[in-house]
Amino acid sequence: MSAKSPGPNDHFIAVYRGKFRAWRGSRPFWAGLLTILGGVPIAYLPYGNIKLGNLTLALATTAGAGSLIIGVLLMVLGLTMWFQVHTRVFAGVAAILLALVSLVVSNIGGFLVGFLLALIGGALGIAWGEPGSVPAKGAKGRAERKPEPAVAGGVDGASATDDLSGTSPVDGTNGRHRAG
Repeated sequence: MSAKSPGPNDHFIAVYRGKFRAWRGSRPFWAGLLTILGGVPIAYLPYGNIKLGNLTLALATTAGAGSLIIGVLLMVLGLTMWFQVHTRVFAGVAAILLALVSLVVSNIGGFLVGFLLALIGGALGIAWGEPGSVPAKGAKGRAERKPEPAVAGGVDGASATDDLSGTSPVDGTNGRHRAG
């Protein structure tokens, strides 16, 4: 028996933490969180008042309803990235577009804070990949590929399998092409 064996004495916080880590690892968690956090200042600032001592600063604009809609949509897109993982690319693109629109509509995108958070969250949503979908890396840091066979029969004896169009030295063909 090991010193750290799972059993009935596990603390419930450790169990829930492990479940949360597994849940978080199977979806674009940080992308959704940043998108949600980006929607908060965009939706709140046009309706909020900031008090500086005896001075009350009202940030209300004529486009308050547009700001509220953009902020709420960003929060919904963040939740969509969490709970509908297969729509992450759509949600990421929509978050980036809404962040750009918020620059004009909502107090410079929530004083650039909401804009930057939503922009980074949308980009992370697009860039996120399923766990285990990354190809294995070779010794030189790129995906391993089988080298292409040399052209059989020279230039004149090329067959349909000898199509080397679009090759580069990275492909292992050393820049060769059909013309010579």
